[in-house]
Amino acid sequence: MSQTVDSPPPAADAAPRARAPRPVKRRSEGQWALGYREPLNANEQTKKDDNPLNVRARIENIYSKQGFDSIDKADLRGRMRWWGLYTQREQGFDGTYTGDENIDLLEARYFMMRVRCDAGALNVAQLRTIGELSTEFGRDTADLSDRENVQYHWIEIENVPEIWKRLEAVGLKTTEACGDCPRVVLGSPLAGESFDEIIDPTPAIDEIVSRYIGDPAYSNLPRKFKTAISGQQDVVHEINDVAFVGVNHPEHGPGLDLWVGGGLSTNPMLAQRVGVWVPLDEVPDVWEAVVAIFRDYGYRRLRSKARLKFLVKDWGIEKFREVLETEYLKRKLIDGPAPEKPERPIDHIGVQKLRNGLNAIGFSPIAGRVSGTILQKVADAVAAVGSDRVRFTPYQKLIVLDVPDDKVEWLIEELKPLGLHGRPSHWRRNLLACSGIEFCKLSFTETRKRSQVLAPELEQRLADINDQLDVPITVNINGCPNSCGRSQIADIGFKGQLVDDGDGNQIEGFQVHLGGSLGLDSGFGRKLRQHKVTSDELGDYIERVTRQFVKHRNEGERFAEWAVRADEEDLR
Repeated sequence: MSQTVDSPPPAADAAPRARAPRPVKRRSEGQWALGYREPLNANEQTKKDDNPLNVRARIENIYSKQGFDSIDKADLRGRMRWWGLYTQREQGFDGTYTGDENIDLLEARYFMMRVRCDAGALNVAQLRTIGELSTEFGRDTADLSDRENVQYHWIEIENVPEIWKRLEAVGLKTTEACGDCPRVVLGSPLAGESFDEIIDPTPAIDEIVSRYIGDPAYSNLPRKFKTAISGQQDVVHEINDVAFVGVNHPEHGPGLDLWVGGGLSTNPMLAQRVGVWVPLDEVPDVWEAVVAIFRDYGYRRLRSKARLKFLVKDWGIEKFREVLETEYLKRKLIDGPAPEKPERPIDHIGVQKLRNGLNAIGFSPIAGRVSGTILQKVADAVAAVGSDRVRFTPYQKLIVLDVPDDKVEWLIEELKPLGLHGRPSHWRRNLLACSGIEFCKLSFTETRKRSQVLAPELEQRLADINDQLDVPITVNINGCPNSCGRSQIADIGFKGQLVDDGDGNQIEGFQVHLGGSLGLDSGFGRKLRQHKVTSDELGDYIERVTRQFVKHRNEGERFAEWAVRADEEDLR
């Protein structure tokens, strides 16, 4: 019989044994490179079920022949974006209907179609074709986006194959204009011709587009991927996933400075410099490596965290560079200097000389609103002055290149009746807006349509002080928190939402952001606590805060500088 030995009682003053903490189980973010290949949400499952690029065959062979009702919902609400197609908002539903729970009500039987215009570059034949397709198939709609694209509305599925055929006949496409893939590459409207340009990156842009766009290896990214490449800082590079900006290296000469991790939406972040100098011929390879990092290490569990900016934030720029060099490029990159920041946005509006001795004229439609009819007339006028080069800009504007000296005034006067001003007012030049509730299912408020009235109204309201505005005051109007209209980086930014009218009714309104900017004062706008304006108050508010700025600013002070230090009451 065994004998049990009792343990001695613990001493009275002995500390209780510390319990080992339970290890925290970190949730998978769905990163492919770490072995997480199973889809963690419906969007990832849709992409795994079938590569979205394959939907084109179904559009051409089935949906265009059998009509809207034949479209599979996973194609309709997912894969068709890879070919530039979103369903537009059904008419008659105000902002109180906005939300996923009402998607079946909000989804019209018509499409927004985005035409991809890499670097914003078009010739006359392409511009004319865009205009003709608009009048024939899109109820004369054509909006210039802040991504250098053209957007149609009212497109019917039956007409999509014919539109593609005619676009591709002139060298245009809609491939990956939307979707979780590399979207349009922003480029300088004056690439190769500007006296201020450090290097012309056009060969790198062309190589990226021809080599990678439509490649299944990069058609399934965690979210959209935005690129900007320019020899000068005219492509809002700080808010792109990847950007290359012209810079002179003291030893190696002209090249490009690499930035990663920019983006706005509900969690805005500015891109960070990687700190490397990239020679022009290496830009496509470095671009591919950054995209591959995003594909392999990007977060796929939650779409709200699936942009590259979240990975860059968590890793830090040092680790990002290390992974870029060691795992993807297999070589070190050259350390490089930072480009000098510009004092104000470079929008290329107005007349300027080009390196070839001719002129560029930047024209300003209000918030990018044009039409197919207008674009055809522009094509005719451009041809009449002997030019074959037109450019769209990241500010919803249009540039005509190669205008002879003796044709400058003629072209300015010819396009002015079309709403395209070559010497625009302050407000016409600096107003930007997203599509808004007119067409967008995500929007709470009217934006671009309202802008058409707002700009002329501000010209009149502020006629007595417009001459005193020696610095731009940018106004960006966004219909929802997703920031297609860049509300956080405007001098005066408006983010659409529903607000209480005081009687318990939900009406269109905006949260105000003040003093946001890129370049010299890069940063996001100041938000005033509990400060919102209704849609009807937009003109009143802009006038009021502009007059306060003119009254209280210091000499030479930019709006962003003043807004940071201004008394809150002067901003309300």
